[in-house]
This record gives sequence, structure tokens and C-alpha cells, in this order.
Amino acid sequence: MKEKVSLAVVRRLPRYYRYLGELQRQGVDKISSGGLAEKMGLTASQIRQDLNCFGGFGQQGYGYNVEMLRGEIASILGLPRQYRTVLIGVGNLGRALVSHVGFEKRGFSLIGLFDVREDVIGTSIGAHTVLPMSELEAFCLRERPEAAVLSLPRAAAPEVADRLVALGVKGFWNFSNGEIVEGEIPVENVHLGDSLMTLCYRIQSEENQK
Repeated sequence: MKEKVSLAVVRRLPRYYRYLGELQRQGVDKISSGGLAEKMGLTASQIRQDLNCFGGFGQQGYGYNVEMLRGEIASILGLPRQYRTVLIGVGNLGRALVSHVGFEKRGFSLIGLFDVREDVIGTSIGAHTVLPMSELEAFCLRERPEAAVLSLPRAAAPEVADRLVALGVKGFWNFSNGEIVEGEIPVENVHLGDSLMTLCYRIQSEENQK
């Protein structure tokens, strides 16, 4: 792999992985860059450029082997790695993430849930029992999580992130509705409201063009 791949390219890789999975389920064995581009709303040139960042994987006159390419992308994304992960904040959003995201399919193994509320501590979601934040340090020193999901109030997120970094956490998926920055540590700050406002803009733009 080349040393520096743009974040825009990296953000398209999960889409490739998802679409290739759909093709596999449909029984498709091979596909051209043009065929994949048509399904994804991209250009064939864009797909070739993106995949060439990691070695290409296609064959002239044949295209891409769907199963092989999906496996290669899974490896590039690190999905087989299964990073050990804790989730902090088990409110409605936290519970939804635990129940519906499918962490294991996306490269993460959820090993612990934490909250500060007495009415939540001790409750169970699937195989997980919610632990108190007072046990976070002991748990992390014992289980060595590598990633954390933050679905807690915005004001609490920076302090909790600092605690987790000190305990060896290497990346964050942050739903606290605020930006956290932890030096060189990867952080994905997720703002659901931003996506909704973007949709608002796109609907308005379409209306204005009529």
C-alpha cells in the first residue's frame, strides 16, 4: 500500500465493500469497473484510481473477481482484525448502536458497556451487562480495549476520551455531538444532525431547480 492515501478514497472503501457484498449475494462472480461504477453512481475512472491506490486488483478484459476484491478490501480496512471495543453511554442511542450496528462484521469486537446512571448499571443488552464508570480503569487495564464508542453527553466526552487514551485506547467513534481531538489518535466524529441538514439543503436545491 502506498504511504499516503487520501481520506476521501478511504471513505469510499466501505461503499465498495457493501456493494460487492450485494453482488456476491446475487451470485455475481465478476464485474467491470464500468459495471460497478453504474451501480454505485461513480465513474469507472474513479473506481480504477481508488483501487490503484492499493494495487489495482483488476485484470484487463476480465474486470474484477467480486469475491476476491471484497476480500482484499476487507483486509485493507482491517475488518479481520476485530479491535476490542468499549461503548460509553448506554442511553437510547447507545442501546441502538449495540443492537443494530453489527460491530463484529465491521472490524470491532464489543467487549464492554459503561454508564453512570444507577437505573442503567446492571441492565443487560444481549450478552453485555452495563458496568459503572467507576470500574472503567480496572476493566481497561485487564481487557485492553483498543477502540471506544462515545454516545454520552457532549460536555462529558473530552474528559472520558482523555481517560481512555491514558488507558491505551487507539481510536474513537464519537456520537457526543461535539468534536473531540486526541492528538494523532484516529477519531470519527459523527454528527447525525449535519447529515439531516445536508438532506434539507439537497431537497431545497432540487425544488429550486424546478
